[in-house]
Amino acid sequence: MLRRTFPKAAYRLLEDPDELARIRSDPRGWLEDLATPAIVDEIQNAPELIPYIRARIDAAKGRRVMYLLTGSQDFTLMSDVSESLAGRAAIFSLLPLSWRELGSWDLVRGSYPEVVGRPRARALWLRSYVQTYLERDVRAVAAVRDLSVFRRFLSLVAARTGQVLNRRDIAAPLGVSVPTIAHWLSVLETTGVLLVVPPYFESFDKRLIKSPKLYFVDSGLACHLLGLESRLALERSPFLGPLFEGFVASEIVKNQLNRGEARALFHFRDQQGLEVDFVLPPRDTRPLTFVEVKWTRTVTPEMATPMRRLMATTKAESTRGIIVHRAARGEPSSLSVAPGVRAFGVESFLRSDV
Repeated sequence: MLRRTFPKAAYRLLEDPDELARIRSDPRGWLEDLATPAIVDEIQNAPELIPYIRARIDAAKGRRVMYLLTGSQDFTLMSDVSESLAGRAAIFSLLPLSWRELGSWDLVRGSYPEVVGRPRARALWLRSYVQTYLERDVRAVAAVRDLSVFRRFLSLVAARTGQVLNRRDIAAPLGVSVPTIAHWLSVLETTGVLLVVPPYFESFDKRLIKSPKLYFVDSGLACHLLGLESRLALERSPFLGPLFEGFVASEIVKNQLNRGEARALFHFRDQQGLEVDFVLPPRDTRPLTFVEVKWTRTVTPEMATPMRRLMATTKAESTRGIIVHRAARGEPSSLSVAPGVRAFGVESFLRSDV
């Protein structure tokens, strides 16, 4: 994508052993021989370049020196970028393709470009992805001694998609410590595999559940880890609703990041059991927004009850409620369900500026 956007930029892929050997023997010389603008791909394989890139930017004295640094393992790189390139770099996070980019959605397929481009090779690609992710990315940062335990961990997390996080419930069947689970979850989140949705605390005088909810960024990967390899298997499973909920959560975050905004997605649950799937904080003209996600084509007023109860207790100046569901054929893009609550088909919702 960058090579197409910047066709005149020099390009170096830091996976060639000879290229990496030259960098490690003379990083300053390697960088000086590289014309700018330059795309440096898989920069995490040569983090020693970062201080020299900073020096070249500082020495430019106002002249633009552009390096486009990409990496699939940003968790090994972020500390170097934040410390060495503070004030000198703009950071963009790229998640799998969004619905707006694809124009369609399929929970089993997911939205990794490789799977979208070759759907018949979906199972093989996902299986290979999990294996290479474990062997390369996870071992690089998580100090995993037994990969079979980590594979079981991935499946346990997938089975808890849409649930409030309880680290002890995950640690116990694996025989590992709670701090280990916390570290592994952090690795999944930082590598763009897991979406952690924190609770929303503002505007309420309530005793709230303080734990986040977990979702996989890509529904196809979650289905693969759960052994759901077909739409029929998915529709017969108890994970259909949570996976659809996770798909909507992921798309909301993708839209936010693709607009250059900070990630701002929360959930609400109090200790009395009142729960709303997602909360979007006020932004510009958008009021405090509550979102319920339902795998149904038939929306009823009762589905708005949790949001209506919550809207009645908030301190926010203005609120609205949205029910996201599968649209029926010929149905309008949105319809009123209850005072202050409208229902949107999932495509109409994702098309809007949420």
